[in-house]
Amino acid sequence: MPDELTPQAAALEVSDLTISVRLRSGASAKVVDGVSFRVPAGGSVGLVGESGSGKTMTSLAIMGLLPTVAKVETGRVLLQGDDLLRKRPGEMRRLRGSRICMVLQDPMTALDPSFTIGSQLADPFRIHRGMRGEDIERAMVASLEQVHLPAARHRLRQYPHQLSGGMRQRVTSAIALAGEPAVLIADEPTTALDVTTQARYLQLLRELQAKTGFALILIAHDLMIVRHMCEFVVVMYAGEVVEQGPVEDIFRAPGHPYTLALIESVPVIGESVHLESIEGQAPDISEVMPGCRFAPRCRFAREVCVSAPPAITPRGPDRTARCFGTEPGGWVDA
Repeated sequence: MPDELTPQAAALEVSDLTISVRLRSGASAKVVDGVSFRVPAGGSVGLVGESGSGKTMTSLAIMGLLPTVAKVETGRVLLQGDDLLRKRPGEMRRLRGSRICMVLQDPMTALDPSFTIGSQLADPFRIHRGMRGEDIERAMVASLEQVHLPAARHRLRQYPHQLSGGMRQRVTSAIALAGEPAVLIADEPTTALDVTTQARYLQLLRELQAKTGFALILIAHDLMIVRHMCEFVVVMYAGEVVEQGPVEDIFRAPGHPYTLALIESVPVIGESVHLESIEGQAPDISEVMPGCRFAPRCRFAREVCVSAPPAITPRGPDRTARCFGTEPGGWVDA
């Protein structure tokens, strides 16, 4: 596959990342297998796939927050050229919040209900930017105003349960950006929000990125959110990258049947069309599959698909896909 998606310098580069988890039986299973992608400085990349595709495990590995049952088998995660997988726990604690940060999908669990918004927002200013006293309070108010939270100074004395879901998500974003990171990972940040609040929050995220210049990794189930928010997309299935490339190119001509099925399952406003569904379920992580992992659910699958794993191959500038049927001379016109 190509080493890069764009000639721009990479803010973050993930190369051949493989993660295994220890099962109750004592055996281990790969939940992320050979994942590679890069995020240009100031750019935005969406990770898309069903639950269990490996998106969140990839992000946790990048942040150095994998659960104890999981470990990185191979790979590199370069943050502005610095390999995070070689960092000690103390070094990663200093990097998290300063050079790289993460917004989680449920702000109610991300925020501590026992402490006020101000006490939680103060920590990154104190730890990562060395502020003290009145400087911290001014910076906190400014950060809440930056995320368009009304009555910002008053919010500092409130507790998380006193805010709406959208307000809480804005607070978590303010905390994440307080250390002025180079990379922001947003893991399903709109899951707990209603549709109107989702749209407002996504617009806010775009504004913040344009203003501060951080690189964005957006993890989502929804391809339309990624199309709206990102320049590039990485489609994951059962722990593997099955396709990646510029968002509009992939929407115009998907190179993998899974990507095609995801696009065909999205309704289009004003059009009356038959929506496709993806039959079956994603494979269990403990399953050993000799062929393509999507083959049991693929309407284009042939014998070769279940007997040998397809390699990820170029499909043009900045594009790759993992499918026998869409290779040159293949039988799928995706």
